[in-house]
Amino acid sequence: MYAIIKLRGNEDLRPEIRHTLGLLRLHRVNHCAVVDENAYYKGMINVVNAYIGWGEISEEELEELLTTRGRLEGGKRLTDEYLQEQTPYGSLKELAHALYTGDTNMKDLKRYKIKPIFRLHPPRKGHRGIKKTVKQGGELGYHGDKINELLHKMR
Repeated sequence: MYAIIKLRGNEDLRPEIRHTLGLLRLHRVNHCAVVDENAYYKGMINVVNAYIGWGEISEEELEELLTTRGRLEGGKRLTDEYLQEQTPYGSLKELAHALYTGDTNMKDLKRYKIKPIFRLHPPRKGHRGIKKTVKQGGELGYHGDKINELLHKMR
């Protein structure tokens, strides 16, 4: 699975980039989307690569993201009790495992009133830079499995 974090704002965006960010549900800075690894999302990522940081998320970090930043419609926190009552998943750990293995996806969780987007804090100790790529010492572009460190800083 890929974690995609929007790092730059909407000022002077070309229409195709704005549209692609909308399809990824990344409307604001520091929003994170978790998507499947497939050719469609890979192409979308290539279009908006200069505005996002992305990489492969681990199952443990996905569970932490659901625990700390998972929300229901209305802004309520996502809890184990809600999952046991309203969904076929017994806990956040089971939900994270189902998402990670591909048994379900974030889009399917909308029927249980779980928001498919995570609103993150700015990173603790700040970004390394949002105008440079990872290879140049910044935050933009492909992080690989190091995206987990950025997500942990933004928890």
